[in-house]
Amino acid sequence: MSPRRPRPRSRAQRALAVLAAPALVVALSGASAVFPHVIDLPVDFAPEGVAVVDHTFYAGSLVDGDIYRGDLRDRSVEKFVDVEQRQAGGLKADVRHGLLFVAGGFNGTAYVYDLATGDDVAQFSLGTPGASLVNDVVVTRDAAWFTETFAPRLYRVPIHEDGSLGAPVTLDVTGPATGPAGFGLNGIDATPDGRTLIVNHTERGALYTVDPTSGESAQIVLTSGSLAPGTPDGILLAGHDLWVVENFANRVSRVSLSPDWTSGAVTQVVTDPAFQVPTTIAKSGNRYAVVNGKFDLGFPKPIGPGAPPGTPFELVQFVP
Repeated sequence: MSPRRPRPRSRAQRALAVLAAPALVVALSGASAVFPHVIDLPVDFAPEGVAVVDHTFYAGSLVDGDIYRGDLRDRSVEKFVDVEQRQAGGLKADVRHGLLFVAGGFNGTAYVYDLATGDDVAQFSLGTPGASLVNDVVVTRDAAWFTETFAPRLYRVPIHEDGSLGAPVTLDVTGPATGPAGFGLNGIDATPDGRTLIVNHTERGALYTVDPTSGESAQIVLTSGSLAPGTPDGILLAGHDLWVVENFANRVSRVSLSPDWTSGAVTQVVTDPAFQVPTTIAKSGNRYAVVNGKFDLGFPKPIGPGAPPGTPFELVQFVP
């Protein structure tokens, strides 16, 4: 999530020509004849995070922390986690251990649920409530990593081989990903071997790698194209393509990264009339799904009043 409206701007790197190529802008108006383009979520739900396992999606609410589960193929949606006085930011499923990790937003917490039943498994205090924004999460083989947006730090929750969870540890981020106080680290993903984390910085519209051992960061240099400052939200790494949701720009940009993750180019920009401030992204086969946060109608508490009562919310699917 990011609370600021900016002025929108305008496969792997296998050759310098690819990195120098202009972005392909693709405007979409539907998903396919088989999968629904738009899936309705509950009215007043205010989603921020989405996770997908096969054709099953999980979407979480910033209003109360509820999580709904649905099917990408038939529009069915059901309440999966029923809670109160929580928030659900970014979500990530750990299929190996049957866990669902949820960033707890302004509560400064992380929640872990049973992926099959929705039962509580664990809750961790990571930041200071009211002064923290635990925004997004990625799961590697041995840990869940959460971003802290109001300070240059990440939180690590160890995941043991048997699926048990260790005590959280704070990793201070150093180098260029740090900066003045404000809306900073937001989306997060990791390379397949878990040796490199990738984050974005919302206010700067920039991408960085982070060493998960030292916390040292390095900027990913974009040789072609750009991300609009103030808009980068959730990210998803698919091979060497990093998909970046640019919320208030109402688009999803594909950044094709170099083999060493140090540079990249914006090679595709996806827009869709159904996008209304999308926030995070997940993948099922060749399909992608985003949820509409609709922050243009009002930011969620505690930074705003939220969208007006009766506001509908949606998940939108697209094939690039």
